[in-house]
Amino acid sequence: MKRLGIISLFVLLFVAFIAIWDLSYRQGLESAYVPIDNGASIPLIPSEEGVFKRSEFALDYIFNMPVDETHQRSLQSYYNNRAFHGAPPSIPHPVTDERSMGEKQCLKCHQNGGFVANLNAYAPVTPHPEMINCRQCHVPQHTDDVFKGTNFNKGAATLVGVNNALPGSPPVIPHQIQMRENCLACHAGPSAPKEIRVSHPNRVNCRQCHVPSNKELVQGEIFKRNNNAYE
Repeated sequence: MKRLGIISLFVLLFVAFIAIWDLSYRQGLESAYVPIDNGASIPLIPSEEGVFKRSEFALDYIFNMPVDETHQRSLQSYYNNRAFHGAPPSIPHPVTDERSMGEKQCLKCHQNGGFVANLNAYAPVTPHPEMINCRQCHVPQHTDDVFKGTNFNKGAATLVGVNNALPGSPPVIPHQIQMRENCLACHAGPSAPKEIRVSHPNRVNCRQCHVPSNKELVQGEIFKRNNNAYE
C-alpha cells in the first residue's frame, strides 16, 4: 500500500511537470511585441496615452509599407517647412477653399497619409487629428521672396545621433510632447523623414525606452503691474 502511494506521488509530480513545461513552451512561442488593443482597460498615464493611437498600423509600417527612396522626405526639408524649430509646419501646397479651416478638407490626406500624385509626395500624418481647426496654427505659403531678410535667429535644431545619454542608449526626445504624443505619426511610415524614421515601429510603447530631455529651466519672477506708473 505504501509502495502504491509513492508511485502515485511520482506519477502526479511527473504529470504536473509536463503540464508546466507545456505551458512555458507555448508562452515562449508567442510574439514578443503585440500591438496593444485600444479596447483593453489598461490605465495609461495621460501624457503617454497618445503614444498608442496609431499602434494598429505598427505592423503595416514593417510588412506592407516598403521605403520609397524616390519620394522620401529629408530632415532638412522637414525643418525648412517651419518658421523656426518647433513651430507648426506651414502648408506647402495651394489651399482651394480659403474659408476651409480644416477637418475633412485636411484629414482626408493627413489622417493616414498616402501618396498624392499631383504633388508627387507622401502626405505627412498629423499627430493630433482630433484638433480639427487646422488653420488656427498652420498657414499657407504665399511667397518665398517678397519679404526682406531679418536678423531673427531661428535657432539650431537638434542633431540626429548626438542626443543619447550614453553611447548605445536610446536617444532622448528632444522636443516638447504636447500635441506630439503620437510618435508613429512622425517617426514611421513612408512620409517620415529618413533620418528619424524608426526601425522598430512594432514596439509601440515608445516612452518605455525614450524619455523627454529633462532640461533645467529657470523660473522667472512673477510680473506685477504698477498701477501708479502714469501718475
